[in-house]
Amino acid sequence: MRFDLTGKKAVVTGAGSGIGLACVRALAAAGADVLGGSRTVSPELREATAHTLTVDLTDEDGARTLIKHALAAFGGVDILVNNVGGGVKLAAGFLDTDDDTWRQAFELNVLTAVRTTREALPSLVERRGAIVNIGSVNATLADPRLGHYSAAKAALASVGKALSAEFTPKGVRVNTISPGPVRTRVWTNPETARSAGLTPEEFVEAVPRMTGLATGHIIEPEEVATLVVLLASGRVPSVAGADYPIDAGMSRPAIR
Repeated sequence: MRFDLTGKKAVVTGAGSGIGLACVRALAAAGADVLGGSRTVSPELREATAHTLTVDLTDEDGARTLIKHALAAFGGVDILVNNVGGGVKLAAGFLDTDDDTWRQAFELNVLTAVRTTREALPSLVERRGAIVNIGSVNATLADPRLGHYSAAKAALASVGKALSAEFTPKGVRVNTISPGPVRTRVWTNPETARSAGLTPEEFVEAVPRMTGLATGHIIEPEEVATLVVLLASGRVPSVAGADYPIDAGMSRPAIR
């Protein structure tokens, strides 16, 4: 199935690498004009799109700056991909997670999307566009070491459903994608591998076994980007308010 997004105007946050960069590439390949916003505009992002902006969305004015730039460059926004997130900080447990960690998790994973969506919604309603939020399988998988991150991603999924209930009747489709372990810096960081006594290559190869991926393979950013393009395309207009896992079978029921 081929997608034609010619003439569509897209904004992708957290676009400098990983899932965000893959989304920029996939949307551009389908014909969309794409603005990639990132705290660090990487050479790969500049190669993927002519439209980039260095922006920190944890700054309260960041979302306004990003969408204002998109409206000036494109005249409107048809697709918004809220990909900014992360801040995965493992804790020993609930009692070891301080207030700052909780605040940072919600600031990065929820409020960045809330603010950017708020700024883009008037144009998205006018153009009957689409919002895709990038969540996490951790929103529904309990892990005491990631309670703050899991709660933030669960909140993001809930925000998506609330937005869908209000704005689907106005023509804006809102959906969430919840990936499992994706080949990004969270898993390819040499320091993470070194702490496990492995090389980065060995660590990535071990991820499917460590996390219970039924496929035996870590998820690639391009897989998430493919689903983003499908949901943004309007080819499945009845999909609204959904939360799609891409988790390689990670959240399957346990076999007893």
